[in-house]
Amino acid sequence: MPEITISMAAGRSDEQKAAMMRDITQALVKNLGVDAEAVVIQINEAPLHHKMKGGKTYAERNPATRT
Repeated sequence: MPEITISMAAGRSDEQKAAMMRDITQALVKNLGVDAEAVVIQINEAPLHHKMKGGKTYAERNPATRT
């Protein structure tokens, strides 16, 4: 059973995340020959002020997306 964990900054809609997970599921079905029912995908989201790149939090890097 393939199990995929995705870590990302918060801010995407539920629809965007579901579409991404469907696409990943289909990629595993196509490339690994597994049944879609065997694929498990989990998204771990971090608030923008809990994720940092280059010494700045994601909220600091993009003030328009502050939560």
